[in-house]
Amino acid sequence: MAESNASFSGEDDAAPPRKKTRVFVELAVAYAMILIVCWTPRPCQRLLWWVAAASVLLFTTISFDGLRAMGLRKTNFLRSLWVVGAALLLAAAAVLVAAKLHTLHVPGTLVVFIKTYFAYAVWAAVQQFLLQCFFLLRLLRLLPSAKLAALAAALIFALAHLPNPILTVITLIWGLAACLLFLRYRNLYPLAIAHAIFGITIAITVPGPVDHNMRVGLGYLTYGHSNKPLTLSKP
Repeated sequence: MAESNASFSGEDDAAPPRKKTRVFVELAVAYAMILIVCWTPRPCQRLLWWVAAASVLLFTTISFDGLRAMGLRKTNFLRSLWVVGAALLLAAAAVLVAAKLHTLHVPGTLVVFIKTYFAYAVWAAVQQFLLQCFFLLRLLRLLPSAKLAALAAALIFALAHLPNPILTVITLIWGLAACLLFLRYRNLYPLAIAHAIFGITIAITVPGPVDHNMRVGLGYLTYGHSNKPLTLSKP
């Protein structure tokens, strides 16, 4: 099959075979480290964040799947760019609703907007890399079907956003959609852009006290306290 017509299962872009035990250990250790970071208070949290990042980087390096399997390529970028367009339409609708409800809060100038949300856009891309290039690729090796792997990846992605009810539901829906789209097009870039659009839209349309400024884990529970843990989701 031509590369521009990637199969839904992603078999044409399959990563190199690997022992399931090794794959499971990499997945379990990385996910456990992420959850520990989410639920650890400062100052230990900052150190553990770097340990978790180093673990993911190490596993990604020693078990490198290749740029093609990871979706880090030009192929199918234009064919999947409609995902960004759909995200922009949904964002525009959310902004209109928020404006009607008087919950819209946007920085006053474009420069301030970029300064405020640039770091979040980068973090959104990192999260998408973790979801597709790290967890989904490993779950594809462990589970019997691509659809089941996509669902499992979406579930663990959503569970990492507990106990934030808004983000948990949204990340479950987006996680599943993103995984299925990744298997269809095998290109990460439009998904990363769409993730950034959705996250920034939530940040400017939902009041901070409602979603606790997009905090997760211990940060969600301690929202409003003086000693706020490091958040993995806040723009």
